[in-house]
Amino acid sequence: MPYRFLEDVAIADVAFEAEGRTLPEVFEASALALTEVMVDLDGVSPTSARQIRLTAEDLDTLLFRWLAELIFLKDSECLLFRRFAISIRQATEWELEATAWGQEIDYATMSLGADVKAVTYHLFVLEQTPDGWKSRIVLDI
Repeated sequence: MPYRFLEDVAIADVAFEAEGRTLPEVFEASALALTEVMVDLDGVSPTSARQIRLTAEDLDTLLFRWLAELIFLKDSECLLFRRFAISIRQATEWELEATAWGQEIDYATMSLGADVKAVTYHLFVLEQTPDGWKSRIVLDI
């Protein structure tokens, strides 16, 4: 599994670490961990696609905005995603283009978890490692 939850980092929040060989992989793993906090991933069907484009001055901010956008789509359109195709490049700023596949929340059939309110900068890390990339994220629930 490309992510793991950190039980003893935050008492009233949820924390996780995610890994990937590439930037898109760590962004995807972080998105999957975020989604798993909110719902059992097996209950989300990738039947609807959404295009997402974001920019940021640095990679930390890009990852933060990426996760915040997924929370916004959950709150504003009741969408949860379980599959992602992500590309990241640096032009004038860092740019993310992604397709996210998922579905609207179905309260009758989905096994819902915590309602994530926001991504926080508390203990926030995105770093390159000898094996690729790693993130540490604390979510406000």
